[in-house]
Amino acid sequence: MKAVAAVSATRDELLNPKQVVQEYPIFGSTGSLAERRWRGDGPSYIKTSEGRAGRVFYRRSSIEAWLEERTVQAGGQAA
Repeated sequence: MKAVAAVSATRDELLNPKQVVQEYPIFGSTGSLAERRWRGDGPSYIKTSEGRAGRVFYRRSSIEAWLEERTVQAGGQAA
């Protein structure tokens, strides 16, 4: 049983855009998130196929890394 829990804990959770904006309000809306994808300045994402029909997912670790890169420490240089 512990081995199963360890494997589950190491998996990187995938979130769809709706889940991302629900859990990370900083992204605003799914439309804002899509615009970031289009501009190329949002978190890394997974697209299941080419074109508009492809579903989009984000790894939780990619979102967290993207946020960490943009975190400014108090007393540090302005962004």
